[in-house]
Amino acid sequence: MSSCYNGGVKFSIFGESHGKGIGVVLDNLPAGEEIDLDKIGEFMARRAPKKDGTSTLRNEKDIPEILSGMYNGKTTGTPLAAVIYNSDQHSGDYGNIAHTARPAHADYTGYLRYDGANDPRGGGHFSGRLTAPLCFAGAVCAQILEHRGITVGAHIKSIKNITDESFDPVNITEMQLNAVKKRSFPVISDNAEDKMRDLINAARENLDSVGGVIECAAVGFPAGIGSPMLDGLENIISQLVFAIPAVKGIEFGNGFECTELFGSENNDEFCIVDNKIVTRTNNHGGILGGISSGMPIIFRVAFKPTPSISRPQNTVDFKENRETELVIKGRHDPCVVPRAVPCVEAAMSVALLSAIIENPKI
Repeated sequence: MSSCYNGGVKFSIFGESHGKGIGVVLDNLPAGEEIDLDKIGEFMARRAPKKDGTSTLRNEKDIPEILSGMYNGKTTGTPLAAVIYNSDQHSGDYGNIAHTARPAHADYTGYLRYDGANDPRGGGHFSGRLTAPLCFAGAVCAQILEHRGITVGAHIKSIKNITDESFDPVNITEMQLNAVKKRSFPVISDNAEDKMRDLINAARENLDSVGGVIECAAVGFPAGIGSPMLDGLENIISQLVFAIPAVKGIEFGNGFECTELFGSENNDEFCIVDNKIVTRTNNHGGILGGISSGMPIIFRVAFKPTPSISRPQNTVDFKENRETELVIKGRHDPCVVPRAVPCVEAAMSVALLSAIIENPKI
């Protein structure tokens, strides 16, 4: 099934944007792990829309109801199931465009894949709304990682052509990762925040949208976890990151920039610091041969501009096979990037815990 992940951690995400609810079932979690529900709420609140003009006006409470898999505040080791009920749907916004392909959306491809039986309202199962249960899963996995001394964090690296500072690929710390999580707008630089907010609001006022890049890092992850070739850390992280709608690319370490370097510039020399084998630089992003090196794991994710814009656009009615013009109604983010930061962290957390379970060295 396309919405199931079958790694060390196994999970299935279900629901549609305008259905009764959405949710996730997590399996193969370690038993006896303490889970703080308040921390889960804090994690999911970071994904919630902000009342500052930079996100959608749709207001969902996103309070997960745990159905199974926890007892006395700890994981039982059996399937952990949670549901989040939808309460603020405006399905009438989609009634007259059920067979109209919204540009850059999955309306047409979903119609083909499911023979027209898919729910088109708000994107149905393809909606960014489905990142809420992903964030629940990630919040649970992040706490289990923290029990093992591993911290995951992310920030907005850029919005269109406005850039933030980068994480230090060698010296990034748990404290720095957690500091970004406390900000209402997840960047490192105050100056970048002001410029990014202005750009997003300008796009909204112009009936348009913008995309950007999120940089994510993990510290404390031990060396020697992962596998070569098809089950490498890059593979499983990428697979889970691409579960987030609007993701169009990912790069690890210095990524595509390495193509402009000589090998002597790109290679990370090994050394010993405090009796520990490390590298002086971290162009490899903490992963070599699909296996963790012990350096911080760092990658960047590209997000396309929100496809739902309020400008007139040319498209087709794929049921009547004719060209038409479309003006999208509804409540949409002028930029999904700020709300996607915890989603990327969630994908990373599930991937890393999954790798640990499959390679139990800690």
